Amino acid sequence: MSSLSFLPVFLWTDLLIYLLLGVVTAGLVYIRRHPHLRAPWKSVIKRKRGVISIMILLSYVVVGLLDSVHFRLALDNTGESDQQHYATEVISLLDVAIMPLREQVEKTYSAPFATRAFTREMQTGSTSEIDYSYPKLQYAGAHLASEQDKWPDIQQTMTSSSIKAMSWWIVLSIILVMYLAKRHQNSGVVELKRVVSGKSTYPIRTALVLLASMLIVAFNVAALSVDYHVFGTDKVGQDVLYQSLKSIRTGLVIGTLTTLVMLPLAISMGIAAGYFRGWVDDVIQYIYTTLNSIPGVLLIAAAVLMLQVYMNNHPENFVTIAERADMRLLFLCIILGVTSWTGLCRILRGETLKLRESEYVLAARALGANGPSILHRHILPNLMHIVMISVVLDFSGLVLAEAVLSYVGVGVDPSMISWGNMINSARLEMARDPVVWWSLTAAFFFMFVLVLAANLFADVVRDAFDPRADKTA
Repeated sequence: MSSLSFLPVFLWTDLLIYLLLGVVTAGLVYIRRHPHLRAPWKSVIKRKRGVISIMILLSYVVVGLLDSVHFRLALDNTGESDQQHYATEVISLLDVAIMPLREQVEKTYSAPFATRAFTREMQTGSTSEIDYSYPKLQYAGAHLASEQDKWPDIQQTMTSSSIKAMSWWIVLSIILVMYLAKRHQNSGVVELKRVVSGKSTYPIRTALVLLASMLIVAFNVAALSVDYHVFGTDKVGQDVLYQSLKSIRTGLVIGTLTTLVMLPLAISMGIAAGYFRGWVDDVIQYIYTTLNSIPGVLLIAAAVLMLQVYMNNHPENFVTIAERADMRLLFLCIILGVTSWTGLCRILRGETLKLRESEYVLAARALGANGPSILHRHILPNLMHIVMISVVLDFSGLVLAEAVLSYVGVGVDPSMISWGNMINSARLEMARDPVVWWSLTAAFFFMFVLVLAANLFADVVRDAFDPRADKTA
């Protein structure tokens, strides 16, 4: 009987990500079948900022999904037992895709594109003399005959990678233009002129320019990372680019799963307080006022410490380190959701107080419609633009919150790679002389691009979903 070469591992956050992906897919299918729902999303992708932000966010999502498929590799059976054993380390498809980054670990710090270590060491030369110098790295630049060949080699690698990227871009562009020509029943030349002149319905030209830039960057980084450490290495010699890519999933999980916890509380309590008023409004206001009076960091710290005590007392419930770290990440999402729903709840309460006095709600009530029907058919649809805007804006805020919480020591597990942990470990590095700046810079760059794309997307979504916004602007 043949055994699997790997054992699938389903973490709690993985299952929730798959569930969220299914919900989003079902939502897209539902929106596609209803023209009145499809119209605002069409206006989103007709804006250049919308297309740019969506493409950047999708690239992050692809990396996050690859890092959400976990498994344990099978070990070689050296004994007489037929039972298959698996490694205790949990890896993902992203680890397999970027295996050179994961395995090429140096001894300690090294600067970006360096071929020698960042710190000096006592070494014994070929003549048995002790030399205090910078040792040569084990992996970075190992293929070079001499260090003078480094920059010509980098230039040659970038040239060949850029040519490959542009070749792929040309192929993809031709496929897209032919598809548009077939859909619009035009010739390929006519459709190409429309795209180049920017006269197409959607900003195809902007999307193609951004796609070319992303392909060039991706191909160059992928080719250079095989022979060099593009963003250097950290204190234990691990590639900083690998850490930055692995941190994407943590940021996306914090931003999305926390929203799933926050939305039901904010929507249900906000609408109930604004519509029913009276004692219902008083109770809900008392709840979120009391919750706001407690510092959020203290609540998060207390919850995380309680979970840590539980995991220490019940180690049998967590087989691998990844499961322990994942449980802490899930618990952090839950406590962040519980403490961050009050702002949206207040906004929805105030808007519901206005909507309940509008003519169509009064007419529905006069015709005998009950409360749940009015909330479902008249109140909630007119609040969805506020919910959509708040969700996208809160996403970027939650990504930044993870960095702050990890910095103060109550964020994700220290064994889990995240931008917050990278920034936390860079505190002492910034005090060195010379300064080890690349870990902080890499974490800041990846987090900045994600948050900027999310904010641009939120701005476009606000313009598309706000019924009072000027759609012609």
